Amino acid sequence: MSLPNRLADIVTTHSKIVILALLLTTALVGAGMPMVDDDSSLDQFESESDEAQALEDINERFESEGDENTTSVQVIARGDNVLTQESVINSLEFQQVIHANESVNETLVENDSITGVENILAITAISQEQAAELEAQGAELEERSEALEQRSAALEEDYAELEADQAALEAGDPDAPSPEELEVRSEELEEREEQLEEDSQQLEEDSEAFEEEQQALQEGDGEQPSLDEQIEALEELDDEEFEELLTDTLSDDGDNDAAALGFMASSYDPGSTQADARMTMVTQETTASQMEMGGESDRALESQLDLRELANQQDQEYMVFGIGIITDEIDRSMGDSLAIVGPLALLFVVVALVVAYRDPLDIALGVAGIGAVLVWTFGFMGWTGIAFNQMMIAVPVLLIGLSIDYAIHVFMRHREQREADGVSSTVRGSMTIALAGVGVALVWVTATTAIGFLANLVSPIGPIREFGVISSFGILAALIIFGALIPALKVEIDSFLESRGMSRRKRAFGTGEGGFTNVLTLGSTAARKIPVIVLIAALLLTAGGVYGATQVDTSFDEEDFLAESPPAWTEHLPAGMAPGEYQAADDLEFVNENFQREDTQAQILVEGDITDDDALRQLSDAQDEAAESSTVYTLPNGEADVQGPISVMEETAAQNESFNESYQAATDGDGVPNENLAELYDELFEANEDAASTVLHRTDDGDYESARLLISTQGDASFADTTDEMRAIAGTIDVDGTGDQRNLNAGDGELNAIATGDPIVSYIVEQDLLDTVLQSLMITLVAVFGFLTAAYWLTGNSATLGTVTLLPVAFAVSWILGTMHLLDMPFNVLTGMITSLTIGLGVAYSIHVSARYTLELERQGNVWDAMHTTVTGTGGALLGSAATTIGGFGTLAFAILPVLRQFGIITGLTIAYSFLASVIVLPTLLVLWTRYFGPDVSFETSGSVAGTPTASDGGTERQTETEIPNDARDDEE
Repeated sequence: MSLPNRLADIVTTHSKIVILALLLTTALVGAGMPMVDDDSSLDQFESESDEAQALEDINERFESEGDENTTSVQVIARGDNVLTQESVINSLEFQQVIHANESVNETLVENDSITGVENILAITAISQEQAAELEAQGAELEERSEALEQRSAALEEDYAELEADQAALEAGDPDAPSPEELEVRSEELEEREEQLEEDSQQLEEDSEAFEEEQQALQEGDGEQPSLDEQIEALEELDDEEFEELLTDTLSDDGDNDAAALGFMASSYDPGSTQADARMTMVTQETTASQMEMGGESDRALESQLDLRELANQQDQEYMVFGIGIITDEIDRSMGDSLAIVGPLALLFVVVALVVAYRDPLDIALGVAGIGAVLVWTFGFMGWTGIAFNQMMIAVPVLLIGLSIDYAIHVFMRHREQREADGVSSTVRGSMTIALAGVGVALVWVTATTAIGFLANLVSPIGPIREFGVISSFGILAALIIFGALIPALKVEIDSFLESRGMSRRKRAFGTGEGGFTNVLTLGSTAARKIPVIVLIAALLLTAGGVYGATQVDTSFDEEDFLAESPPAWTEHLPAGMAPGEYQAADDLEFVNENFQREDTQAQILVEGDITDDDALRQLSDAQDEAAESSTVYTLPNGEADVQGPISVMEETAAQNESFNESYQAATDGDGVPNENLAELYDELFEANEDAASTVLHRTDDGDYESARLLISTQGDASFADTTDEMRAIAGTIDVDGTGDQRNLNAGDGELNAIATGDPIVSYIVEQDLLDTVLQSLMITLVAVFGFLTAAYWLTGNSATLGTVTLLPVAFAVSWILGTMHLLDMPFNVLTGMITSLTIGLGVAYSIHVSARYTLELERQGNVWDAMHTTVTGTGGALLGSAATTIGGFGTLAFAILPVLRQFGIITGLTIAYSFLASVIVLPTLLVLWTRYFGPDVSFETSGSVAGTPTASDGGTERQTETEIPNDARDDEE
């Protein structure tokens, strides 16, 4: 007895033991389900790279005190004109509402938690008023000083006159005043002198206070005006005064232009009193040291939802955009997608099983089997600690589609066998033969499909590797459940019912000639009449697909993970299935087009001897080059948003006289210090530590080891363009001239520079995705080729049949890639696996056709008769199999996550192409293989058709042995 027969006999003969063992296994594995955690963070897709490590080091080194655990929220006011006096005051009043909300207010940083154009305008107005008051006060002090000088001069004159009169009295001048009069005058002068000294002292004190107030006003070191004071200041302005304030503050030559214009849209015309959008920045404290888009939520991120709710209640239109809102929508979209796709997939399962089985008990067994497969899969996830992420939503749909195929093959083969054996057949006997036959094919299909998924283990992206492992385990679980547990259950249940007089004989679905017969014979007809044309057409399509494949982009954009606004039809879904509202995708697009995002900042990490005399010259040149980059975000005043040591020094020198002297002394007239840099850095930290620590890293020992440039990039710039530009800029500093790798062994006076930041790290992910596509394709091709070659050789067929069987699948790979190009569909974290999946899933169809053809060729001895039987028999079964699999994946097209929707569509097309290649192209290849490499058989056209198709293979009664190997058939005979 062959191995397949022995295994099948164990399942049916010891069915109760099999049931008990597998139910216990199901319970044990399923116990891991409660341990499954979810993770929607996009950072989990990052791989190990120099750029990612550099970004991590930057986050640890360059943080001013108090900024380590913060995140920013952009609150954008929108309308016809958001620069009216009413609109600006409304924004200040909205800030009061924010502070009054406990859940939001408790997350705000201590100082400058909310800043926007409205604050700058109000503070500028208050400052101008204070400046006017100081000017008046200064004029008064000047008048007092002049008056004191006059009094002092008069006092001196009076003293001189007194001295002259005293001299005259002493000289005996009869006209001299009397001593008593002189004494009185002397006392009066002394009193005047004392008063003058007191007034001079008071003037000096008032002057010192004035200078302090003046300096505080100039440096902005005074206490921040309260929101009430800011509102009052703006309300007191008339229209003309407000417009003048607006024009001066938002002009490109004003004192506040850099700060104020940073909150305006990039399209804003500086100095204009009209704008349709302006931004307010809200800074919050978080519990995480580094915020992740889609990462684990905390109190601050959750409060962003409250902030958005507050914004929606205002008369002014506001858009609130932050990581917390993104995280919320990513998390909700996973649940909402499952809520839509899950019931649809279940409905599809029930409908498919009702059509195929037409028996409530078999339907219940099929659904139970699918449930067991999912329990095994999610239990395995729990035990292995693999988190449920966006990609994993596709796993249950994938397993449902494949499980239906397994279920239909097993149940229909069993029904066929009972029909073929006649009234004398038993449930156990028929199931043994059915399992021995179909089990071989299912093992082959499971192996090739698992190979396709496991090929993704070469991916540097963790979630893709995990997806491959989980999917492979799920497929193996489907083989065990539908190859052992469900057949054993069916044997026991059917035997029990038949022992009580209830017939369990059911007609196999698809028995008899069907309407698709003529369509299915197209492949065999073409193989006989126009084989050359078929091959040329296939090769032309393949060539076009190969060209299209070279044009497919890779994408790791946030938009791929953000749900779009649900279509109108979802409004009619039941409450449990209806998705929520989603607006982050639209908001993200608006922010990208008009403002700078917190996570679109590129950075250049510079390491080495940054105290070398030439270090700042290199950084200055790089900063100038960055300002000319086409991908850099440009402020409304036309200046590039670039920050580095030089810009921080210039800003500090403009405000601090002492540092300015040192700064100028360290330069040779070109504005770039080139001597005594270590001492200059020390003074910079002394004068402006917060700003200095964002661009220079000082160790605990006081050494300077690294610096960085912060370069804000355009939100809609591609990651590839941004990376190329940033690497070119870093290359002007880097000792190796590349800017894409770290060299921590740079010599004295040498600098190493690497471009990093979120855009660059995302580009690395895109490249990893492309590597995944290419590497998994090659590995899957080689592995499946080796498997098929060995399998066919071991079963007594020519090893070349493995190549022929794999060729149509290779064609299908190019077709699907060409289709992706036509549909403008990029490689992303899910579609990036499509090449290996096409081979893993698609080769099953070719295996069925090749196996059936070689069997019929051996039995009938005629190529055309064997081919006709194959395409009308197995082809019919494959049509049903393809339809169910496409239907399963088709439910993903209703997901609200773009990546899932794309994956569902492209995988459905993959199955369709694989099916068409197996029934149209493969027949021609098999005929050619037979002619040149196959057995010596007849090529005469007899015109006969062998038999009537049945269900599982679509063959005749004798075709119930389709998948039984030769030794198994011999045993039966």
